[in-house]
Amino acid sequence: MAARRALKAVLVDLSGTLHVEDSAVPGAQEALKRLRSAPVQIRFVTNTTKACKRDLLERLKKLDFDIQEDEIFTSLTAARNLLEEKRVRPLLLVEDGALRDFGGLDTSDPNAVVIGLAPEHFNYQTMNKAFHLILDGAPLIAVHKARYYKRKDGLALGPGPFVTGLEYATDTQATVVGKPERTFFLEALRGTSCVPEEAVMIGDDCRDDVGGAQNAGMLGILVKTGKYRPGDEGKINPPPYLTCESFPQAVDHILRHLL
Repeated sequence: MAARRALKAVLVDLSGTLHVEDSAVPGAQEALKRLRSAPVQIRFVTNTTKACKRDLLERLKKLDFDIQEDEIFTSLTAARNLLEEKRVRPLLLVEDGALRDFGGLDTSDPNAVVIGLAPEHFNYQTMNKAFHLILDGAPLIAVHKARYYKRKDGLALGPGPFVTGLEYATDTQATVVGKPERTFFLEALRGTSCVPEEAVMIGDDCRDDVGGAQNAGMLGILVKTGKYRPGDEGKINPPPYLTCESFPQAVDHILRHLL
C-alpha cells in the first residue's frame, strides 16, 4: 500500500450510516455540518437500488441533510455508465423507483441483464427470463452483491443471493459495478483531484464499505449502526482502520486525528 497522505476527501455511505429508511441516525445532520467545516471534499456513495438519485436526494433533504446532487455517486450511475460503454439493451431488474436513472436507454429485445434490489421482480417468471437471456450469451451485470441490508423491521435479503443464484444456474460470473469494487471507489473520487491514499470511507457494511475502500487504498471506518452486527470487524483482513458507535463519532475522530 502506498504511504498515507494528508486527508483530502471523505466518502460517506448513506443507508445505515446517515439514515435507516426515513429516520436519521441520531446526531448525523449536525456531524455532517461539522465535517463540512473541515478542509476536505465530501462524496456520498451508495449501493442503493431502491430509488433514483433525485428521489434519494429528496429523502435526504427531508431529513435535513445538507447534500447536493452532484455529491452523490450511486451504483446505479456506475451500472448505467457500463451499459452505455457496452452499448447493450438491458433487462432491468431494479425497483421501479430506480428506473429514472436508466431513462433514455433502449430496453427493447434485451441482450443484457442488470440486477439490483428488486423484491417485486424476484419471482420465478422474471428470474427464468433472465436465466435464459444469460444462457444465450447476455452479460450479467450486478449493481451490487450485498448479502443483506437494514430496514426498520430488521435485516432483509439484498440482491447478492439472487445474483449468486443466476451465476450458479448459468455457470457464469457477474460483473459487479458497485461497492466493494475498486473501480467504484475510484470513480467516486473522480473530480476531487484526490488519490485513494488521501481519502477515508465511513460505512456500516464491513465488507462492501470498509473492506472495499481499504482494498482501494483508503482508510475505512466502520460504524455500529444500520446493518452492523457484533463481530463484523473481524470479517475482513486487514481489519477496519477504526470501529466506532456511529457517524458522529467517526466525524469526531477525523476532525481530531486525521487533519
